[in-house]
Amino acid sequence: MAAPRPPDGPPAPSEELARLAELYGVAASYRPSPDRTVAASATALTRALAALGVDAGGPAGVRAALAARTDELRAALLPPTVVWWTDGPVPEALTALEPGTRIGVDTEQGETRTEVSGVSGLPPGVHRLTATAPDGRVARCHLIVAPPRLPAPPDRSHGLLVQLYSLLSQRSWGMGDLGDLAELAAWAGRALGAGFVQVNPLHAAVPGAPGEPTDPSPYRPSSRRFPDPVHLRIEDVPEYRYAGDRARLDGLLERAGRLRAHVLSGPEALIDRDAVWALKKEALELLREVPLGPGRRAAYCDYLAAQGQALEDHATWYALAEAHGPDWRRWPAALRDPRSAGTARARTALRDRVDFHAWLTWLTETQLTDAQRTARESGMPVGIVHDLAVGVHPVGADAWAQQEYFAAGMSVGAPPDAFNARGQDWGLPPWRPDRLAESGYAPFRDLLRALFRYAGALRIDHVMGLFRLWWVPQGLPPTEGAYVRYDAEAMLAVLVLEASRAGAVVIGEDLGTVEPGVREALRERGVLGTSVLWFERDWEGDGRPLPADRWRADCLATATTHDLPPTAARLTGEYVGLRDRLGLLTRPVEEERAEAAADAGEWLGLLARLGLLHGTGGGTDPAAEEAGVQALYRFLRATPARMAGVWLPDAVGDRRPQNLPGTWDQYPNWRLPIADAEGRPMTLEELAASPRLHALIDAVRHPGRAGPGGVR
Repeated sequence: MAAPRPPDGPPAPSEELARLAELYGVAASYRPSPDRTVAASATALTRALAALGVDAGGPAGVRAALAARTDELRAALLPPTVVWWTDGPVPEALTALEPGTRIGVDTEQGETRTEVSGVSGLPPGVHRLTATAPDGRVARCHLIVAPPRLPAPPDRSHGLLVQLYSLLSQRSWGMGDLGDLAELAAWAGRALGAGFVQVNPLHAAVPGAPGEPTDPSPYRPSSRRFPDPVHLRIEDVPEYRYAGDRARLDGLLERAGRLRAHVLSGPEALIDRDAVWALKKEALELLREVPLGPGRRAAYCDYLAAQGQALEDHATWYALAEAHGPDWRRWPAALRDPRSAGTARARTALRDRVDFHAWLTWLTETQLTDAQRTARESGMPVGIVHDLAVGVHPVGADAWAQQEYFAAGMSVGAPPDAFNARGQDWGLPPWRPDRLAESGYAPFRDLLRALFRYAGALRIDHVMGLFRLWWVPQGLPPTEGAYVRYDAEAMLAVLVLEASRAGAVVIGEDLGTVEPGVREALRERGVLGTSVLWFERDWEGDGRPLPADRWRADCLATATTHDLPPTAARLTGEYVGLRDRLGLLTRPVEEERAEAAADAGEWLGLLARLGLLHGTGGGTDPAAEEAGVQALYRFLRATPARMAGVWLPDAVGDRRPQNLPGTWDQYPNWRLPIADAEGRPMTLEELAASPRLHALIDAVRHPGRAGPGGVR
């Protein structure tokens, strides 16, 4: 039984409301720990049901909705979507059909098959199945036929993890770009033996309102399907060499050089995304005046045809945002609906701007494809690992164009836990599981297909969201949310289908509290997990660092992430001081420092016993700290992990986290260039020449023997 709601808290749901919620996939309770169950409030369940189109207001409304849902499920011949794994038996949804039911399938490939015998052996794809019962009732559903699992990465490999904006070169316009990414991949593959480069999400951002900066977080995008042209390398656009106004272009280049020099000038300098985009946009307006050659024109037309309505909507949103601001919820009423007559008229009136933004998207995807090709040509078996954010900004292009798929009045977050007693509200509207199923998961399929066009692998942020998400009703605290379930089998089938078609690897970010069975389901389908060294302890035993031979093999192993302290700051304990200065600690700073020192000391002691630590590895001595960083990465390579990622700032001793959760304007999140141990920003060219970087990569490539895995 769920624990009762506290007497001074929101009212608990009735049994009927709880049953109704469960029938729609809304959990009436959740378990924050194995020994504790918490009931969702009646308000949370009612609001979540309302977002799914169910009126559960008052006891009579709940009873009526419960009866209607029960009748609906009883009468349904088929669910909206059925999954059939190619190595599995006929799905239960089909075997449960009444004898004499006729079955027909129209395949994705244009073939028609009848009866179960003819349906067996279907090719992978998303097909349409029709079932006709003996009494004449007809039901149609989407049939997802998927391979049983993804292939493993070609070989065990190491690679680099980097936030692209932070990687400036002598050719950047003030922040890292796709030219820098291609250059990094070519160098890392050929000179460092790297198998991959992982980057932050490069999704299209929501532009700032007049007088306000653009949200720099790559995890709150306007669109996840289409990339952001701020990452373009302007000089690599073919039309650049033919632009007419050379004096104006040269002036922009000069200004870009000054902007780059400012960012690289010292520890206090920050990346100014809006200043970079202002220069690039002005340059791109000039390049657009250059007519496309016949071949380029044909390629652009092919791209427009292939992307269809989705690109038209995306480009229309950006054109309308230029005219009416970036929050579509505040646009004139006629423009809030992408299918309205008013929007159609506005699209026609703004045709030139719509085409401009479609052209920008094409240019960006072209350079993304070029970067992946460069990575593979350098010898990388995987290439570029792209990052898929967990959701989109509520005011952005996807939320406008796909309104029917999003749960109105809801936000994704996390319930209270041991690390955050208030829970979290991420401000991202969730997809409706019912609408996804009715469409055969079309938005998810289209999203994956778009990303896999230029990704050698895809990292999925908060991969647990394929199974369930914590919905927070607008206006309520995160504590008053509820879990809503998704059809994980269907989501995984779509993921495996599209990744297999692309020959791509999939990595799930499965850190934090993970529901039992989730990691096992992901592993069964070939989705790699994520293991961060500092969290890998024997939690079911003595709690000490987990020996190398007990790490899971099916994972990307790392020493840190963009949300965690760089390894040097972890070893020296500097990150505790930073959090103390920003008022983020919940305990006395002395306790935090003691715990951090004990944590680092325990790991360093293990590394010393394994013969991986060449020096003391701790304290403030630079040589000792560098030795500690190298030892930790040697340990990662001693685990069976299929992929080992080197956080690029770690390679040069950078101590500043790229993002500090819990802060907004107190810390320059997502705006720091990569810097050395003294905080001096470094260019890609300086990184490539860094002795410290080469020493670390040498430790990763030649880690030596770790000794018996059980030695601690």
